[in-house]
Amino acid sequence: MTSLDLEIIGKETTERSFKYGWKDVILYNVGIGAQPDELSFVYEGAKGGLKVFPSYACIVAGIGFPRYSKKGIDGSRFIHGEQMIKIYQPFPKEGEIKVIGVCENIYDKGKAAVIHTKMTGRTTDGTQVFDAKYVHFYIGEGGFGGESGPKTELLNPPEGVKPDFSISYKTNGNQAAVYRLVQDLNPLHIDPEFAKRSGKFSKPILHGLCTYGYATRAIVYGLCDGEVNRFKEFNARFTSEVYPGETLTTEGWKDGERYIIQTRTERAVVLGNAYAIVD
Repeated sequence: MTSLDLEIIGKETTERSFKYGWKDVILYNVGIGAQPDELSFVYEGAKGGLKVFPSYACIVAGIGFPRYSKKGIDGSRFIHGEQMIKIYQPFPKEGEIKVIGVCENIYDKGKAAVIHTKMTGRTTDGTQVFDAKYVHFYIGEGGFGGESGPKTELLNPPEGVKPDFSISYKTNGNQAAVYRLVQDLNPLHIDPEFAKRSGKFSKPILHGLCTYGYATRAIVYGLCDGEVNRFKEFNARFTSEVYPGETLTTEGWKDGERYIIQTRTERAVVLGNAYAIVD
């Protein structure tokens, strides 16, 4: 038995509007580590205009989530498993995006339910800006007799081959405190007692989407020469937690029309089974 509302599968949410300004953009860019020397990402008066990192799609998409349970969701058991963004055009430095979400499926993994959700964002004139897909594990909500779901393609870096790019960023000790102001106020990332309730973490962890943003930033510089219009798609699995203050190293290996991506700390690989597509 699960508290999840399985009737929502396949049903689109009502259209919701996300309005943002240049201050919101800069806060996000700083939230994923942008520094003063990255002027086009931190200064509204930068020559050529303020740029928006493509992973901002995850923030905009956040308003499109359906209501998975009539009883509400326990954030200490709701774990982000995978994230994908597909970008059709760069974000302007300010504007309004219309978002529609849909729960594509809910799979039964026994000890957890696995929820697949897709959000689509368009400008007010109907031009598509992004698709964002999320996979969440809801611990303790499996066992309802549903399908277990398809197996995903395994993507591993080639052994013994030097990456085509490697960029390291050290996160700040207050990174989660800054990033939560962007959108995600889940206490898991700030409250030690709440984090322990998960049964998985001993202290607050960095937001998965913050780590994802750091990786996106590395891809923009490592593969796109800082040009956000060249960034097309990024899919990744969250494989281990990150703690504020740790260094994130993102690397990529050419694999046909895409790059296999991996992000690691000194402890573990934290983003894996990942790929990026760029122009």
